Amino acid sequence: MAIFLLLLALAYLIGSIPTAVWTGRIFFKTDVRTQGSGNAGATNTFRVLGKKAGTFVLLFDVFKGWCGTSLTLIVLGGGIVNPDNLLFWKLIFGMVSVLGHVFPVFAGFRGGKGVATLLGMVLSISWMAGLVCLCSFLILFIIWHYVSVGSMVGGLIFCSLMASGFCGPADKPAILLSVLMAIMVVYTHRGNILKLLDGNENKMYLFKKKS
Repeated sequence: MAIFLLLLALAYLIGSIPTAVWTGRIFFKTDVRTQGSGNAGATNTFRVLGKKAGTFVLLFDVFKGWCGTSLTLIVLGGGIVNPDNLLFWKLIFGMVSVLGHVFPVFAGFRGGKGVATLLGMVLSISWMAGLVCLCSFLILFIIWHYVSVGSMVGGLIFCSLMASGFCGPADKPAILLSVLMAIMVVYTHRGNILKLLDGNENKMYLFKKKS
């Protein structure tokens, strides 16, 4: 049990690495949370620090989710969890990592919205499910240019994939956890939802800048 709790704590600490904040401070002498949308995530990093910094933050945040979720394999190998419940525990470890990203202990509990880290979690659970969610996000983003819309819909698609068994045999607790993750994504985007309703949400462009 002690090892299990230590690994859960490690999953949180991995998620808590404030990639955007540290990248901005170390290489640009700025805190991304003081500019743009004020969010410590990849999207705001793209806006404030540029494509290279944004790409690095995005990829590292995805890696955080994958790494934190994959810690489940250690408790599985140690016989701490039942292999039949592997999907459930992957969701637990992944959720803890995402919470670490949203509420990072290393950055005053002011983090990002957890989408990239959530993608890393999904990729650790099922690379095919991760690919479906990523493609869905890209399609919506290319059409409407709203990162928030693609992110929230991606969370809902993950729930659907879990419920359909696409990610593997899932019991009710596992499906419930996936629903909670989707709700959390919507919650972290509550400000974006209000901007969308008011018509003031910022757009981003994958292939070209706004004229």
